[in-house]
Amino acid sequence: MTVPTLFTPFAVGKLKLANRIVIAPMCQYSAEEGRMTDWHLIHLGQLALSGAALLIIEATAVAPEGRISYGDVGLYDDATEAAMGRTLDAVRRWSDIPIAVQLAHAGRKASTEKPWLGGQHIAPSSPNGWQTVAPSAIPFAESNAPPHALDAEGLKRVRDAFAAAAARAGRLGLDAIQIHGAHGYLLHQFLSPIANRREDAYGGTLENRMRFPLEVFDAVRDAFPADRPVTMRVSATDWVEGGWDVDQTITFAKALEARGCSAIHVSSGGLHPAQAIPLAPGYQVPLARAVKAQVSIPVVAVGLISGYEQAEAIVATGDADLVGLARTILYDPRWPWHAAAALGGQVAAANQYLRCQPSRFRDLFVKVPR
Repeated sequence: MTVPTLFTPFAVGKLKLANRIVIAPMCQYSAEEGRMTDWHLIHLGQLALSGAALLIIEATAVAPEGRISYGDVGLYDDATEAAMGRTLDAVRRWSDIPIAVQLAHAGRKASTEKPWLGGQHIAPSSPNGWQTVAPSAIPFAESNAPPHALDAEGLKRVRDAFAAAAARAGRLGLDAIQIHGAHGYLLHQFLSPIANRREDAYGGTLENRMRFPLEVFDAVRDAFPADRPVTMRVSATDWVEGGWDVDQTITFAKALEARGCSAIHVSSGGLHPAQAIPLAPGYQVPLARAVKAQVSIPVVAVGLISGYEQAEAIVATGDADLVGLARTILYDPRWPWHAAAALGGQVAAANQYLRCQPSRFRDLFVKVPR
């Protein structure tokens, strides 16, 4: 029987993946002063047993002011590194899944309340709030406190923070890094002419707007072990007239590839409240397809991918090399098992779970040697 493409091996740089299913980063807003808690052990632990090929830790701030909310995970001091290390040690004891981390800075979209408490912007003078920074002093929404425009010293501070976090990720033995350049956060803010109104070498032309995100990529690449991949997540379009678009994304992707980027994860939106997103199953797949047609590095598609046949079609037709699951796998942490059963594939399962293999799928599970 032909093996479904979704369950064929793949490699990102030197990182070998058992299949084409990636667990995308999903913020949990459950850290304490940037430190992972037992919630992250529960959350990441269950996902590590899902049968997916790669688990990416949620957006992890490289500086305290880079957190989206006061509940965000950080990797910016010894305490946050130690907390992540404890979580990783526990997960790795029971799972061999490769684990990556998404390094991020929220820029002007930082200093917010937790989503289930409303998610609103928190003013710098209020409890749990702080002063945000951005390419230009333009707030995300009119009601938000304006961010401070980063000066030369501020740009260096952010670059150095990304590099320092990458070095900590290397010490923790993380298998890969994804740099967050999407969803309206700081690096995306530099890319988009809507948020970036600078008149120096970091604003104006496309080359100038790409300059700082590329400098950050170079800093992370230099600080992380050379044999482990560094990838980038991008928003391929702002879904706003006059904003960042797929043609600019392709130029950026080519520049990343030339610098040694190992893969690009194609998402969209998040930069401006006026975005008009045509939500539908797989609505971002055409964006991934457009990028993949122009680069040689692997491309990850994400966004309302929930059907087993849908995911198989994305990788089998070559629209993307991998599929990223986020809310889908929160809802169904055994999605890869169910997809393998439906498509006729095989998936790794912990020894403790082998007895649950349904009798009608006798070859579904691959025993994990531990």
